[in-house]
Amino acid sequence: MITYGIRQMMAAANAAIDTLTAGEAVALADDGDTVFVDVRETVERQQTGTIAGAIHAPRGFLELIADPEGPMHNDAFVSGKRLVLFCASGGRSALAAKTLKDMGIANVANLAGGFPAWVQAGGPTQG
Repeated sequence: MITYGIRQMMAAANAAIDTLTAGEAVALADDGDTVFVDVRETVERQQTGTIAGAIHAPRGFLELIADPEGPMHNDAFVSGKRLVLFCASGGRSALAAKTLKDMGIANVANLAGGFPAWVQAGGPTQG
């Protein structure tokens, strides 16, 4: 029996993190202080493209990529820059942003609506 399900997990994540609209996120695209993090699977990126310049950190490898002691570490996670996470809808990236907060990375946000919202807002893409 599940006593703490996805609804509770999503509510806790959304309460703990900042959420940006696509318009707010697009405005940060060229500020030099923001790193966009795609937490989708590789096949999703191949099918739809991604935000221009985004780093790839699939949710299943997130901790290994974020932690400086992890075997897949990416320095962007300890750069002090704002990290804006996104997925296909905003759900996985909200959970991932909460995970990063729990790891001690404070400057994280979730892109509401995910990559489709970014595209609809006219944000730059690649792939």
